[in-house]
Amino acid sequence: MGSGKRGLITAAVIVIGAVTALAAPGTAFAAPTPIPSPRASSSASPTPVSNKDLEEVRQRLEKLYHAAAVATDEYNAAEEAAQKQSAEIVELAKRIVKGQEKLAELKKRAGAAAAAQYRSGGLPDEAKLMLSDDPQEFLDGTGRVLQGERATKGLLDEMTRTQQDLEQYAKDASAQWQKLEAGRKAKAAAQKKIEKQIKAAEQLESQLEKEERERLAQLEEEAAYKAQTAWLDSGILKDLDTKASEQGRKAVEYATAQLDKPYEWGAEGPETYDCSGLTSQAWASAGTGIPRTSQEQWKQLKRIAVEDMRPGDLIIYNADASHVALYIGDGAIIHAPRPGRTVTIAGAGSMPILGVVRPDA
Repeated sequence: MGSGKRGLITAAVIVIGAVTALAAPGTAFAAPTPIPSPRASSSASPTPVSNKDLEEVRQRLEKLYHAAAVATDEYNAAEEAAQKQSAEIVELAKRIVKGQEKLAELKKRAGAAAAAQYRSGGLPDEAKLMLSDDPQEFLDGTGRVLQGERATKGLLDEMTRTQQDLEQYAKDASAQWQKLEAGRKAKAAAQKKIEKQIKAAEQLESQLEKEERERLAQLEEEAAYKAQTAWLDSGILKDLDTKASEQGRKAVEYATAQLDKPYEWGAEGPETYDCSGLTSQAWASAGTGIPRTSQEQWKQLKRIAVEDMRPGDLIIYNADASHVALYIGDGAIIHAPRPGRTVTIAGAGSMPILGVVRPDA
């Protein structure tokens, strides 16, 4: 590959440079294979892309996939909200139907009471008393009429409350529809972001020859190994010997069974996963529901010191909580890294750790 090829890659890097991605960890438990030196330039053999250029490509790819991961969290959050809003609309619709049935029955009862009152109303009470053969019977009847009037008033009050409830249900349903529509737009926008970042990354990688892609993968592996080694050298695992809870063990078993399944943004299995789809389903299999996105998992679940983590805990990565993995012990994680990768085991310290959360705390 000559200077023209290097120029294409450099141009692609510059064009994509403003976009941001998720780092792709490689094998974290053994030193990576050394990066081969560039071939000597000759008239018969084109000059390959240098390791320096490939490292720049690797960093750009990290930023692109990180941006895709952030957008994936936005997409998943919008999807989760839409499901809740749809369920709320269905519940409100049921309440409206019941309220309408109740109002119809109340109107029927009110109509019957009004008719009865009209039929007994004709003369004033004094005239009814004078014409009555049994004054006591009349007085007893007057008491019943008063009771009936109070019952009628209660009936009208209940009709008013039911009508007000129906009006409120209708307003709530309208508000949920508006949220649902806003969520639909947010989800569509997030999907465009995801597809844009992934397409840009694929275009960047497509500029490389097979041998250069292999060297790029080795660079990724080397970066992950370097980060994992630094993390282990800090002594973080020195006193870490906690055992998994029963639920944590089940979550790890589930995640382990998904190894080598492809990453797919927005997926929750059973054939493909994104990072938080894998962790949420792993814990669902253990009997504990957790938030769908890595950002909400970080916000809502109990935070644990890294020194106290145990298998089954979730490690949240990056300052924006855009990635999550399941800790399986011995300094290792299972996670769904990014597009083009599969569910894999990696070093827990191969990416920048934000913190640890425990679903069954």
